[in-house]
Amino acid sequence: MLFFERHADSINNKIAGSTFSRVFRLEGSGHEKEIKKTKFLTEIRAGVTTFFTMAYIIAVNASIISQSGGTCVCNDAKDPTCATDKDYSLCVLAVQRDLITATAVISGLATLMFGFLTNLPVALAPGMGLNAYFTFQVVGFHGTGPVSYRLALTAVFIEGFVFVFLSLIGMRQWLVKIIPASMKVAASVGIGLFLTLIGLSNTAGIGAINGAMNTPLDLGGCPDIFRDKDTGVCTSHKLRNPTLWIGIIFGGVLTAWLMMYRVRSAIIIGIAVVSVLSWPRTTSITYFPYTDEGNSRFDFFKKVVTFHPIQHVLNAQDWNISQAGSQFALALFTFLYVDILDCTGTLYSMARFSGVVDESTGDFPRSTLAYCTDAMSISIGSLLGSSPVTAFVESAAGIAEGGKTGLTAVTTGLCFLISIFFAPVFASIPPWATGCTLILVGCMMTRSIVDINWRYVGDAIPAFITFVFMPFSFSVAYGLIAGLLTYALLNGLVYAMKLISFGRITPPDEDLREYWTYKPKSGSVPWFIRLAQGDRRFWEESPSEDHPAISQRTPKGSAHSDKDFESTDVPIEMDRYEQADGGKQA
Repeated sequence: MLFFERHADSINNKIAGSTFSRVFRLEGSGHEKEIKKTKFLTEIRAGVTTFFTMAYIIAVNASIISQSGGTCVCNDAKDPTCATDKDYSLCVLAVQRDLITATAVISGLATLMFGFLTNLPVALAPGMGLNAYFTFQVVGFHGTGPVSYRLALTAVFIEGFVFVFLSLIGMRQWLVKIIPASMKVAASVGIGLFLTLIGLSNTAGIGAINGAMNTPLDLGGCPDIFRDKDTGVCTSHKLRNPTLWIGIIFGGVLTAWLMMYRVRSAIIIGIAVVSVLSWPRTTSITYFPYTDEGNSRFDFFKKVVTFHPIQHVLNAQDWNISQAGSQFALALFTFLYVDILDCTGTLYSMARFSGVVDESTGDFPRSTLAYCTDAMSISIGSLLGSSPVTAFVESAAGIAEGGKTGLTAVTTGLCFLISIFFAPVFASIPPWATGCTLILVGCMMTRSIVDINWRYVGDAIPAFITFVFMPFSFSVAYGLIAGLLTYALLNGLVYAMKLISFGRITPPDEDLREYWTYKPKSGSVPWFIRLAQGDRRFWEESPSEDHPAISQRTPKGSAHSDKDFESTDVPIEMDRYEQADGGKQA
């Protein structure tokens, strides 16, 4: 072990003095803004960790979007879904193979571009939840929805450019800045719970829970033969699926045990062990059972190194928008309001988890460039046939492994591009191999729940609703919408009562609330607000005036404070706060 550590230190020291190191501002690079406690091999390890944690998206995204039917056409008058049409099924399978390549390509390009331009350890890929919304609510199963697959891709393409415009005028940055402090913390907690739910589910996790007929959730973990074909509910033999326990023991307990001893690459080791154990076909935990689906997986897996060209979904947009009319406009608007909260909220949460958010401004370095890169990736993804691309919450796994710079994201992006040729292998990582990893990362992100202002109901209840709605609605956007509406309603009523009573009727503990204003604490408000206020020189930025803060909470640390790095190689702490004495008077 000491031998490897000495060689690792030697490599890190050699890289530290290079121009390459200055690009990513690694420690020892000599850059005036070099990032402390950053090492080349740590960033590489973190990038690989992020990739292995989210590699399931290659297969899962293709599986979900292909259920829309893609560019396949169903001409069966009796069955509009063509569920029993063999030719249609073969076409859908071809679309799924195309989408495996498309997912790897857009994930690689978007993440590589994002890491290089923003120097943030955040990976991008087609978003879970967004792909389900795209497939089942917009296009519909096998194209039975209100908008065709081709028109839906056009809507996504346009949406990306709208996002670029909103980023350039500062709308997305302003939106993040005005979200109340406890709501921002609740968003990180909610994403952690969202990851935990995904990790526990059957589709992309260990399968410990599933849906039910009479209750929202039920205990799962049964072999597939004991699962209802229509509902997916376990009819018997709950918690008796061997894959569940392999995932828990080697993907969960082993990984957590290694993390306790600060073993580097603990997450990668857990995923790799479970995957290798699941590949032999003669075991009860195989990912390639002797079924039609298992045979199809194994046939694809045997290719190992291959390239499948995109034949059916490349540049498949339909620009005859008039044929859909109001339905197209509705789809575009819905994508916009769902994505602007989902993408923006997730990206901000990952930036905050990595410890780069400036609490005095509520912003992070190169935020405009980050939001524009994220937006352009959405449009590029639509050209490849994919649903909207977003910052991936699984990026937290790499951040927890020590990633702090864009080199982590660049490494993840390169892994995705390499996976284009090794797609059969990476598409064969079973969901129970990554399920417990998502649960562990969810645990790390949920620790910040103590930073919510629980002392004032007007802050606590909206925050609670935010982080509860995210997992249970299976959407980051819907969680933020529910929380923000609750916040506006409760605090709006308090404000109205103060106006009516001329300030005589106020909550007895109002002095404990967090200060909020639509004007950022520093910097400037967007130009369109300055224009609405009658500023004739609205194009010139001017710092927003200070406001009296009521019990303003100030950050004392972050996920990557120096103290954390001195004590552990797995920096997992979220921002910690202390109560400040009073507030700043205007």
